[in-house]
Amino acid sequence: MSVPRRPPALLAAPLLALALLLTGCGSDAAPEETPVGVPGQGAAGPQSDAASALRASPAPTPTPSPAEIPGLGPETLAQIPAEARQAFVVTGEEADSYRSSAVLYSRADPAQGWEPVAGPWPAHNGMEGWTDHHVAGDRRSPTGVYTLTDAGGRLPDPGALLPYDEHPRFAVDGEGFFGEPLEGSFDYVVAINYNRTEGVSPLDRTRPLGLERGGGIWIHVDHDGPTQGCVSIPEELMEELLRTLDPAMNPVIVMGDGETLAR
Repeated sequence: MSVPRRPPALLAAPLLALALLLTGCGSDAAPEETPVGVPGQGAAGPQSDAASALRASPAPTPTPSPAEIPGLGPETLAQIPAEARQAFVVTGEEADSYRSSAVLYSRADPAQGWEPVAGPWPAHNGMEGWTDHHVAGDRRSPTGVYTLTDAGGRLPDPGALLPYDEHPRFAVDGEGFFGEPLEGSFDYVVAINYNRTEGVSPLDRTRPLGLERGGGIWIHVDHDGPTQGCVSIPEELMEELLRTLDPAMNPVIVMGDGETLAR
């Protein structure tokens, strides 16, 4: 007597169930203490949806830090007011050098960082270089970060955004340290707020720190030689600077020799 054969489907079902019990199925990764082989608790295999999602998801891109001004160290950067969105950076070649260069930086948002918008421009500073403690007559330019709020000059306003005082008292004559003519040096000026009162003409002689600490430190038209302590740039660049410095952006000047600014 022959034994009836089971249909193939009936034989396959128990085998499939046994295989599932032994191997598990693709799902979220199980905790480490979960025994391998428990149905529904297996690790995601290479063909699973979870593994595919891991392969398809790129690693998060780190958020870049806001761009800083090249050459400025943490001490100098900390002196720049948070509200300042324009910085005219004047970097001297050496502590005792009267030659320097200038770059104007701007930032639309402090979170986005600084971008150069003009320069580098050739510039001169004090005959004897730079100092952290300027005093009257030392022929050195004061290092540091100072606000820029007031402008003026002998010539008519070229379109300055800062308050501009046109006055004949800005006329100057004589010779510089190397015999170069000083005439026209104050045709355009921007007052650097070192030892002065903000919001008045650059001609104002009020000295909050006292007369012995000097004053009248300006950005002015270059006369092809060193200054008594001011910063000077060529006339056409002075005009550009006056048309660019915006009181709404709280401009500052950052000035000093390279080594000092890098602190």
